[in-house]
Amino acid sequence: MKDRFVVSRRRTGFGDCLWSLAAAWRYAQRTGRTLAIDWRESCYLDQPFTNAFPLFFEPIGDIAGVPVICDEQINQVSFPGPFFPQWWNKPSIDCVYRPDEQIFRERDELSELFEAQADSEANTVVCDACLMWRCDQEAERQIFQSVKPQAEVQARIEAIYQEHFKGHSIIGVHVRHGNGEDIMDHAPYWSDPEFALRQVCAAIEKAKTLPHPKPVRVFLCTDSEQVLDQVSAAVPDLFTISKSFQARRAGPLHSPALGVEGGLSALVEMYLLARCDTVIRFPPTSAFTRYARLFVPRVIEFDLNDPSRLILIEDSSEDLPAS
Repeated sequence: MKDRFVVSRRRTGFGDCLWSLAAAWRYAQRTGRTLAIDWRESCYLDQPFTNAFPLFFEPIGDIAGVPVICDEQINQVSFPGPFFPQWWNKPSIDCVYRPDEQIFRERDELSELFEAQADSEANTVVCDACLMWRCDQEAERQIFQSVKPQAEVQARIEAIYQEHFKGHSIIGVHVRHGNGEDIMDHAPYWSDPEFALRQVCAAIEKAKTLPHPKPVRVFLCTDSEQVLDQVSAAVPDLFTISKSFQARRAGPLHSPALGVEGGLSALVEMYLLARCDTVIRFPPTSAFTRYARLFVPRVIEFDLNDPSRLILIEDSSEDLPAS
């Protein structure tokens, strides 16, 4: 029988990459396929033929029994047809440019395939679309527990933890701004930017009033230097990790303009947020904090239908009092 594959292709930020990988892994597990992690053309690199996965994460041969290809071998593998979605059966040269509407169409086709709990007759299923929300939380946890950052990144995370986190109850705050990019589903949260930042600051103050077993510190992660300045002015006792920003309105942090260091900084913050005692997610639609959402014991989110309403997620969900 010919080998069969699921190819997880993503070039976006790490949150999207890992969440979409979880959906691809679950399908590979259910259908007995090999999982190929193809992160070439990554937004963190300016080298189109370099697979970003082994650059940032430790090599891995299988995930819970699913065989994995994740290194530079990806450049030599010839995946067998036929392919699903149908687009990928075109000659290679015709597949280079895919308009946004085609990507969205493939996302929907893959979603239908996953939801049907069926197996495609194709030998290779190509997952080259955002697949957030297309798997169960156990699949997400499996990926986040199986995939480990490179030793250099882990060492950096541990050093920061020992210096800033140890001995404190840490309130982690993630503010996804966009800095001029098209933030799509996040946009409604920023319809009134001044109000949005007031709500973030209000959430921090309310998080401080919750029970904490140790002295409290506030850790801020954001993709906007403007947000950093404004929140720091309102909450002067917070701390951040030094990193480079793009110029105001010049675009996101996941950009080749910042080089590999931009990707390393993102991983450090993503994994440190998951070691906080409380995490505030603004907006909660950001995949960057999905890791923290799954493992941090206390999470504060915002209700899009009523932005003044804060949602406290613990063992049982409840609302925090409005401002």
